[in-house]
Amino acid sequence: MKVVVDASNVAHHVKNERGEPQMSNILAAVKALEESEDEFVIIADASLRHEIDDKEQFLKLLESENVEEVPAGNDADHFILDIATREKAKVLSNDKFRDYAAEFRNIASMRIPFIIDNNRLTFGKPKKPKKDKNILQHICDEIIKELNFKKWEIYTGKEGLEISPLNIAKQAIIRIDNENNTESKLENIFAKIPMFNKIVEMVDDVEIAAPYVIFVLVHPKDYKIAVKNAGNISVTVADRLGLEKKPLIAVRNDLFTKPGTFELNILLADEVTQAAPYNILVRVSEHDEVFIKRNSRNIASTIAGRLGSWKFPFVSVKPDMLLEKPGEFEIELEKGGDLDG
Repeated sequence: MKVVVDASNVAHHVKNERGEPQMSNILAAVKALEESEDEFVIIADASLRHEIDDKEQFLKLLESENVEEVPAGNDADHFILDIATREKAKVLSNDKFRDYAAEFRNIASMRIPFIIDNNRLTFGKPKKPKKDKNILQHICDEIIKELNFKKWEIYTGKEGLEISPLNIAKQAIIRIDNENNTESKLENIFAKIPMFNKIVEMVDDVEIAAPYVIFVLVHPKDYKIAVKNAGNISVTVADRLGLEKKPLIAVRNDLFTKPGTFELNILLADEVTQAAPYNILVRVSEHDEVFIKRNSRNIASTIAGRLGSWKFPFVSVKPDMLLEKPGEFEIELEKGGDLDG
């Protein structure tokens, strides 16, 4: 483990009877780090040489290769956090660095607290990095943005309606009926054109039998109830709309929907893609790797349902050393996508 020692904070931890920061504290830190066989560097601010109790010994310490003094006028705390971030190191300090929380997100997990008793330094434990509770949604959002950029049309509704078989059927009927009404308005406009009525008569049967595919997007907890009632939903929609062919109901786990709610992505059969156009590579930090892998199929299901494809994209998850913090990820779309839904 690499450690950056905040020399000023360590020196000030236990002061002498004159209220001076002590050189013995720094030496206790050095001893503890050597015993633990950790690689370390000591960073001191410019003022410490004037304040510390044993100035002569401190000046000798500054001659060591792994000790650095921050030039006067520079922010030592920022320097410490910056070098720790670049070197992927921990920081030995009881300073919580609150002023830098916006720039350095995971200070709590970087920082090693300590106590000094009888000239012996004992390490505390860094806090575990905070997890991003919504990382799955953030990943799906980024995938959708990439697909939109590549000119693929994606269903983006996220409000959600209360889930029940009746509500699903009602909403499907309303949505399909509204679309047909829009088409009817266009027909009224073009009805004045000679021969149009004859053309409408010719295609009337086709419109009545329109083979819709209804993607029912639900939270994974509600998947079974939606699948169980898919047949009844299909029959009800066909009967109410006078369709000769029953719509197909495709239930998809969707990471945007909350438990107890649903969304509908309704397409004509010829608008549904047989396979997702891209496979998805998700690079993540080691903190999130297991969780994302466990939910990779739900990510695939979410994208398939909102894209309107029969088959799921293949979602692969790889840890990346350059992504250090929880919640960090990168998305890459790769041609293909033929995982069975």
